[in-house]
Amino acid sequence: MRFLPTLTVFLLFFARCALAAGDDNLLTGGDFEGGLAGWNEAWSRTPAARAVLDEKRVHGGGRAVRVEHTGSKDWSLQQTNRLDAKPGEIYELSGWVRVQGEGDTTLCVTLYDAKNEAISWTFGGSTARASDDWRHLRSRFVIPPGAVAILPRLIGNRPATVWLDDAVLRRVGVLDEMRDGDLPKTLTAANPSLEVTLDTTDGTLAVVDRRTGRKWTQQAERGPFVLNAKPVENGFDLHLLESAGAMQIQVTMRLDPQLPELLVELSAEGEMLSPVTYPAPFVTGPGTFLVMPVNEGISYPVDDETLKPMHYYLYGGHGLCMGWWGATDGDRGVMAVVETPDDASVRVPRVDGRLCLAPEWVAQRGEFGPARRIRYVFLDGGGYVAMCKRYREHSKQVGLFKTLAQKRDANPNVDRLIGAVNVWCWDRDPVAMCRKMQSLGIGRILWSHRSSPEEIRAMNDLGVLTSRYDIYQDTMNPANFPKLRGVHGDWTTEAWPDDLMLGPDGDWRRGWRVKGKDGQWYPCGVLCDRQAVEYARRRVPPELETHPYRCRFIDTTTASPWRECYHPDHPMTRSESRHWKMELLRYMSEECGLVTGSETGHEAAVPQVHYFEGMLSLGPYRVPDAGRAMMEPWLEVPERVAKFQTGHFYRLPLWELVYHDCVVAQWYWGDYNNKLPALWDRRDLFNALYGTPPMFMFNRRIWEDNRDRFVESYQTATPVARATGYHEMLSHRWLTADHAVQETRFANGVVVTVNFGDKPFALANGSVLAPLSHHVEGIDSHASGGG
Repeated sequence: MRFLPTLTVFLLFFARCALAAGDDNLLTGGDFEGGLAGWNEAWSRTPAARAVLDEKRVHGGGRAVRVEHTGSKDWSLQQTNRLDAKPGEIYELSGWVRVQGEGDTTLCVTLYDAKNEAISWTFGGSTARASDDWRHLRSRFVIPPGAVAILPRLIGNRPATVWLDDAVLRRVGVLDEMRDGDLPKTLTAANPSLEVTLDTTDGTLAVVDRRTGRKWTQQAERGPFVLNAKPVENGFDLHLLESAGAMQIQVTMRLDPQLPELLVELSAEGEMLSPVTYPAPFVTGPGTFLVMPVNEGISYPVDDETLKPMHYYLYGGHGLCMGWWGATDGDRGVMAVVETPDDASVRVPRVDGRLCLAPEWVAQRGEFGPARRIRYVFLDGGGYVAMCKRYREHSKQVGLFKTLAQKRDANPNVDRLIGAVNVWCWDRDPVAMCRKMQSLGIGRILWSHRSSPEEIRAMNDLGVLTSRYDIYQDTMNPANFPKLRGVHGDWTTEAWPDDLMLGPDGDWRRGWRVKGKDGQWYPCGVLCDRQAVEYARRRVPPELETHPYRCRFIDTTTASPWRECYHPDHPMTRSESRHWKMELLRYMSEECGLVTGSETGHEAAVPQVHYFEGMLSLGPYRVPDAGRAMMEPWLEVPERVAKFQTGHFYRLPLWELVYHDCVVAQWYWGDYNNKLPALWDRRDLFNALYGTPPMFMFNRRIWEDNRDRFVESYQTATPVARATGYHEMLSHRWLTADHAVQETRFANGVVVTVNFGDKPFALANGSVLAPLSHHVEGIDSHASGGG
């Protein structure tokens, strides 16, 4: 069986099709010389958009359209009439745009099915942001199965003025002219554990687990199209045409000779106009649930109708913090290990009414870039725990695994972290406060707020782990300083503007916003990660000469996504961004000899850091605007916080099952144990169950009002954290169908059972576990921690 030629012939095909199409423009009034005929009035989610003709700023001819949008949400300008389309037709959409303001714009089409329902609102889209000149947007796409019509449109988000001119839509080919006519309907490969069947019409897989008879089937959402495929030893080679961007992709699929695993690798050349969504998602069955490392971890029942479709990237702590996901019925399952996570994400759409998991590959600086790899692992038992243990082995293989015991050997101060409550306190006399806490039995303390040299030395003598906040992301324009209420001492002001990170449009990336004296918000610029280490070298060693901290918290580094930089003097891919972020953390922990923490958390930093603030606090389900007004308590509990953040049904300790003995996980500093008093008990119980320490934030008044409650919280959480800090979490399980009673087991024999429910639970030893209580076994002999 022959394979079609790759990029060269592919481009020649499109050139030939474009010439054959001539000047036929399927858009009505795409050059706006006849006014706005063929276009609807501009729409916006709030009445804040209008479209007018502009005769001064044009790309060609005498007129362009100008869309003025002042709202904070989305808007659109679309053609009046839809165009009939057939699966397999290939189109090219282009136009010239200018953008002014903070918003963006996308030229795209909406795909419709035979029921007149939208399949995709932004199919074949290309996007532009603010620029000083006209930019040419161009995309190619293939009409996928199930689509019958397209509606071209220009859309945008946030305030902006957008010009469009010389917009063109052409039909440039049909798939049948590129597809090998000799393809068999299916191809099959097998090993002792799995039998895999490839459907050559859409590239989907059906996998039968020979050990259990369980069949896992993929279902294509929008293609791609298989141009050619052939069987090879242990698998297949495929030649695909991706539908949303008409990119030609080479795919290899290889079964492990013995293990129940299938490795899929994608490679391509050239410009990547839209994300690639392949392989297709495995369809989930009733009663199964998705398993996703959203911070600590969460399970999403696939038939839970209260859950909306979601999207998570893998390149930062506010996405998935580990490079895998899975689906299970509680015993059997399939997991995806993403071996190239830096430019990857996962969508959570509904297929046949049930949530499923769809990998998505994003461009690397506009190109496909290096090969993308995803490994599917099929489990005949063990559910999400088995997934975590398989991934733990993967982390060791790729160099992400480093234990706290190893880190303690390099820096004995690490031992002060194990079982220590993280305290954020602004009391004027931190030494006296630490003495009070220790006198009440709160013996192990991580003091996170900066202090004077004398205070630091005194707290060091008390055995306190002394730390302070630091950041190497936000840089404020010094011209804004007079407009602000204060200037942050950790802003890298000297980085403005030469060391800022630039986006593909040449504009500087916006970071944290600060409210000025005039009530306006002023955004910081984002420091390029490649430049950050040098600023740390200038700041940290001189300070340590006078301030003998033993620890340092680096804000945002693992929370913020790996970002591309387009600055000509310090360009970066996301992989390079990750490298330099980790170099910053490695500099702190290894060269400066500091116990090091960072925000939210991501496995990329496991070898470099010792703790994460925020891993316990699932990012999407924190209190609104948790990063501001941290000290203010929340007396009313938001529903999503109670349901997902401290509810017992959904969340899972996936992070602990993989990395418990490598990094200490903590709550977020705007989402700590005493933040919502009504949920304080539940947070303490999660700490005990997971073997993690609590976090307190208070001033003197809050301390005095809640002193006994702070002691109780410490006594609930920290004994398990201290006893298990250097040991693997072996298992976690639900002991009741409603997940109210849960159990964890650790490698040193500690077993923790927690009752989150409102009914008593009978333990195996005959005792009764009351509601909102816990039981610990095996802790006495290990109270000193061990190695």
